[in-house]
Amino acid sequence: MLLEKIQKKEAKIAIIGLGYVGLPLAVEFGKTFDTKGFDVKPDRLDSLRRGVDNTLETSSEELNAAKCLKFTGNPEDLRDRDIFIVTVPTPIDRYKQPDLTPLHKASETVGKMMKQGAIVIYESTVYPGCTEEECVPILEKFSGLKFNKDFFCGYSPERINPGDKEHSLTKILKITSGSTPKTAEVVDTLYNSILKAGTHKASSIKVAEAAKVIENSQRDLNIAFINELAKIFHLIGIDTTEVLEAAGTKWNFLKFKPGLVGGHCIGVDPYYLTHKAQSLGYLPEVILAGRRINDGMGKYVAGEVIKLLIKKKVHILEAKILQLGITFKENCPDIRNSRAIDIIDGLKDFGCQVDVYDPWADAAEVRREYNIDSVKNRLDMADFNHYDAIIIAVAHSQYTNLDLSSIDRSQKVVFDIKGILPRNQVDGRL
Repeated sequence: MLLEKIQKKEAKIAIIGLGYVGLPLAVEFGKTFDTKGFDVKPDRLDSLRRGVDNTLETSSEELNAAKCLKFTGNPEDLRDRDIFIVTVPTPIDRYKQPDLTPLHKASETVGKMMKQGAIVIYESTVYPGCTEEECVPILEKFSGLKFNKDFFCGYSPERINPGDKEHSLTKILKITSGSTPKTAEVVDTLYNSILKAGTHKASSIKVAEAAKVIENSQRDLNIAFINELAKIFHLIGIDTTEVLEAAGTKWNFLKFKPGLVGGHCIGVDPYYLTHKAQSLGYLPEVILAGRRINDGMGKYVAGEVIKLLIKKKVHILEAKILQLGITFKENCPDIRNSRAIDIIDGLKDFGCQVDVYDPWADAAEVRREYNIDSVKNRLDMADFNHYDAIIIAVAHSQYTNLDLSSIDRSQKVVFDIKGILPRNQVDGRL
């Protein structure tokens, strides 16, 4: 019956969580399906009702095109929904362990509101088994319904890349799965109704969960390898970029670059997999080694900058340093789990004064998240002369035409993490 309702565009859908993942999904479904977008943040809902997406993932035109989409913060508005899609964050805590609090709360909300026959689909990144081990019992408890008899579950991992307008939701092939074969068919049909790239139907929810978590773990390990190479090549005295360009001429060489690994995916997801492995008595040495390397890159950069300042006889205590970039990646306002903060913390440990220039970051959000008050959204060339060191931490498009050739570097350090400046304009880079 639900399959037929989907095919006739009569299914009623709820999207739980309206962030980078949930909003694009709500907009696409909201073009043809009766869709409710639910979020617990009143400010977020107010902005979306005005047609403004502060994450910049969705335009006002796209929001206006979703004629069947309504936003709500009231769980009672979800009682008539046939399908619930959960897209809440799955962060880690200070001990690098999965923090399932948002997932638990979302499951509780859905459990209280869902009716018999409902399908609950999770998109949040989790470890294999989490949906059925953690979420299903909560759904059963608060609904009073029986799993795979009165309600069903699916898992379709998100593949949103913040700031990437080329690989948007409808253009990405999506993994789908269900708790029963029939549910898997319904979930697959649902997503195919809005996707251009199609789907890959996994054999089980656990397989789909595992596929997602290793996507980012694989990238994490590849970047960790390049980061370690960068440290080795620095000790040898050769340029990492030149080495990678030379090696990249081979047809099957994987072209990764050194850098900071942050954000809410690559720097987080591997810890979900290692948590599950350790709970089963297995110590995942390779994955954790990669995490240690990548998590330490910010402090490594800070140390290298200090060494260069010392060589130029700059007084380290209260040295003035300008960092270009605080977001976790280029051309994106997202500051969650940004490892650019590790450079700042490392420099402050030496007694340096650090200012930040980032035209994408919201100063108030940075203040709340990292207790930094020095975020500038405007800067001119004259400002560069006030600093003892300039660090390019994020490759925003505003920096790509930056010309620092006129700066007197006799007592000033320029460190380019992203390799966007000519080699003769910098003192150091990864």
